[in-house]
Amino acid sequence: MAPRIAQDAADAVAQVGDGSTVLIGGFGNAGQPMELIDALLESGARGLTVVNNNAGQADAGLALLIKERRVAKIICSFPRQSDSWHFDAAYRAGEIELELVPQGNLAERLRAAGAGIGGFFTPTGYGTMLAEDKETRVIDGVGHVFETPIKADFALIKALRADTFGNLVYRKTARNFGPVMATAAAHAIVQVDDVVPVGGIDPEVVVTPGIYVDTVVRIDSGPTPALAPKTK
Repeated sequence: MAPRIAQDAADAVAQVGDGSTVLIGGFGNAGQPMELIDALLESGARGLTVVNNNAGQADAGLALLIKERRVAKIICSFPRQSDSWHFDAAYRAGEIELELVPQGNLAERLRAAGAGIGGFFTPTGYGTMLAEDKETRVIDGVGHVFETPIKADFALIKALRADTFGNLVYRKTARNFGPVMATAAAHAIVQVDDVVPVGGIDPEVVVTPGIYVDTVVRIDSGPTPALAPKTK
């Protein structure tokens, strides 16, 4: 089934309501869906649980959601950066809950959700505060901690290009968390620079199959790179 093509960013995020769990792609600024985040801020949704690699930067994107106290809980790997002052202020005031997850565990918990895996054992975090109240096991003489999948209501993702069936390709490192987040959410919302007809993307280079994509919105962010040539 083809995804819905939204009219604009506000239309794309219109279904995100109070209390939703939202995955937000990006590694720092690379691949962060800024326009979708801005639209979410404008929508007024609050009480959100947000999953992201960090806790916002400076005065843009996720940082503004936190500044306006729209985020009740954040699950991330890097909450403290030199420019994460809005998260810092909210956390010190007791106005946001933090679940700290090592970066590899974060990626794998998202992947597990998309793959239908009930959980996994990893040595990362074993013997630390991050393993408190979690099941542990010694495997081949090494301590492991059990981690559960991270599922979400929505994912906000930035890709380079989509076709009208929702197949996605990304631009270099902007790919980062996008593919696993698309599979881990009940509804994946993707902003792209370009939407092309079916066949306009070489099937051999599709990263996220359209079956995982629910809403696509084209947001003009300047010239896009030329399409990769099709293989014969």
